[in-house]
Amino acid sequence: MADANVFMDRLDPDMCVVTAATGEERSGCLVGFASQCSLKPVRFVVWLSKANHTYPVALAADCLAVHLLTREQYEVAALFGGETGDRVDKFTRVPWTRGYGGAVVLQDAAAWFVGTVAGRVDGGDHVGFLLDPVQWGERRDGPLLRLADTLAIDPGHPAE
Repeated sequence: MADANVFMDRLDPDMCVVTAATGEERSGCLVGFASQCSLKPVRFVVWLSKANHTYPVALAADCLAVHLLTREQYEVAALFGGETGDRVDKFTRVPWTRGYGGAVVLQDAAAWFVGTVAGRVDGGDHVGFLLDPVQWGERRDGPLLRLADTLAIDPGHPAE
């Protein structure tokens, strides 16, 4: 009998970098579980691993920033997916600015938005952060980075 992977292995979602900030603490990670989830109001959900350094910072944050990358931005994906914030300050390696509510916005992202956290849902080893977009921008054209493009990145915090 087949398992759920016969379905899941066919998915190739766009990858996002999610950043969170509280005061002077910043964190960010590469995320493959994310989607628009409502039309009226427009809402988006990002799923963060409980094992990830970004998770406790996101829990304390009022806003999160969600960034799309192009395939040419593999190095940024590798930084946010392959390094962990408890050992490396990722933000010293990329240009960024403050957005709405003090959110950390990566300046070179293909497109981005800042969303206020409207709710959270526990999904098991990940928690979904329901976001109401309040600020957004676009800076780069090109095909988006997808899951298949990132399979060689060893997670900074592997699943336990």
